[in-house]
Amino acid sequence: MILKGIEELKGFLGTSRNIVIVGHRNPDGDAMGATLGLKHYLDKKGHQATVVVPNEYPDFLHWMPGSETTYRFDWQNTQSQKAIVASEIIFLLDFNALHRVGADMQKTLEKYPNDFVMIDHHQQPDDVKYMFSDVTICSTCQMVYQFIEMNNDLNLIDTAIATCLYTGIMTDTGSFRFRSTTSTTHRIIADLIDKGAQNDIIHNKVYDANSYGRLLLLGQALSNLQIFPEHKTAFITLSEAEKNKFDFQKGDTEGVVNYALSLKGIIFAAIFIEDADQKIIKISFRSKGDFSVNQFSRNHFNGGGHDNAAGGKFDGDIETTIKYFKSLLPTYTNELNASYNA
Repeated sequence: MILKGIEELKGFLGTSRNIVIVGHRNPDGDAMGATLGLKHYLDKKGHQATVVVPNEYPDFLHWMPGSETTYRFDWQNTQSQKAIVASEIIFLLDFNALHRVGADMQKTLEKYPNDFVMIDHHQQPDDVKYMFSDVTICSTCQMVYQFIEMNNDLNLIDTAIATCLYTGIMTDTGSFRFRSTTSTTHRIIADLIDKGAQNDIIHNKVYDANSYGRLLLLGQALSNLQIFPEHKTAFITLSEAEKNKFDFQKGDTEGVVNYALSLKGIIFAAIFIEDADQKIIKISFRSKGDFSVNQFSRNHFNGGGHDNAAGGKFDGDIETTIKYFKSLLPTYTNELNASYNA
């Protein structure tokens, strides 16, 4: 764990401040839960906090309290730039390096004259003045809860804050089933429920709001599933044409890679998704046991994340990407076989 400048930060936040809170590009449940949860908390402390995210986030997260006040840097650039210029400090949540916000927003943040606060659980964070970093914690939303606790303000957590933080913890732990879900996580979840988070309603809004097209896209993804039992590996592909066929919307592929990981005997799973706009193949990796997809992605796919969940990208078409991925597997056979008794 890295705690840097937190006591000094408490002093800085002792008077009312203009604050911007930033999440990573393609925000997920943890990024949106953390940024919105922190915004509600800072507002209650007398600050003026604004959430700015790089681009659109999934429709199944738009119901979250405060979502309607969020600025999108790509779409509401004037408002976003104005908020950033007016701010006295920027919180960076759920990402470890400025490039994770995308090239355009990265250029703006690199020119920012004031200080950053990073609250994040990814490996190898950039160095900023104020930092709360812990790769052992399951989600940034749990870290925001603990940040509030550090300030002796758990009594300020209301229904809106509890709902946002619960959502992020739930989504980043795969509904509390990943190894990073600790007894501390469950105690925090219990407290959030006591403070107003309605777990059944949150689950329904996130997981039971599928469009017809999304379910058909899932069927296509599963029909593309390939298995390599000798390497305890499975992967899924989705082309741009397949996405368009089923009216793809942002967030429609969220969690699909976990179907590959759910197969008996599989400990390493991936999904390769063609992105025609960026001219790349977007990749999500998942694993069980000790096999680090963070290191695998850093070594081969210009990515990273956590030991059991990471992302990456590849410049090329799907066929080239898959050929390269398959060529790597024999190198990792022994490591994969020793990783986990699936």
